[in-house]
Amino acid sequence: MGQGRKGSSDKKQRQKNRDDSPAPEDGNKCRVCRFPLLVALLQLLLGVAVTAVAFLMLAISSSLTARETPHWAGIILCLVSIVGFFLYCITYQPDERTSAQFIVKLLYFVLCTIGLVVSVLVVAFAGHHHSQASSFTCQPAGEDCVCVLDRSDPIARTFDYVGVADCEAVTGTLTFYFLLQVLLNLAQALVCAVGAFIMWKHRYQVFFAGIQISSPSTQQWQKV
Repeated sequence: MGQGRKGSSDKKQRQKNRDDSPAPEDGNKCRVCRFPLLVALLQLLLGVAVTAVAFLMLAISSSLTARETPHWAGIILCLVSIVGFFLYCITYQPDERTSAQFIVKLLYFVLCTIGLVVSVLVVAFAGHHHSQASSFTCQPAGEDCVCVLDRSDPIARTFDYVGVADCEAVTGTLTFYFLLQVLLNLAQALVCAVGAFIMWKHRYQVFFAGIQISSPSTQQWQKV
């Protein structure tokens, strides 16, 4: 009879410990906090904006290089946002109990890091080209526009913009687009940094490890 009462008491104690555990609530909380929907939405909007501005720049002159029209950076961010939306739709399991969840989270973290690096590179390129275009001295040459940085230098490098009859499109519109690319990609880099930080923080800081601190009178659970 003593053993029966003891077994029943242990069973009730274990049931109480499960009831006191914050695992279900923490899991539901992490379902919302582990990946804010706003981050993926911002990545998608910024990716589309960067791509659209890049194609507008390419419409000015077909001689612009891929470095000057960073549509590839916007496409990368669109792919990152798609992975983020897919990650948000995966059923949450604590401590990555499903391989699909772990793989997608790792992929999203890697893509956010790549997106951050790419955006920083685009900011550097666009800032350099904006500085150049602001100092251009341009004149039309048939159906093209030829620009130089220093007209007094006989061996100065010339920039030939094919199909640009009005040089104002280079010194004005194109310069504005370079500045816009700097701002958009700077915001894009910040959003990617936030997305990567959220993944890192959820994996290594805010998760339930199941450490139980017991005392004679009470059971407590601790987050680490």
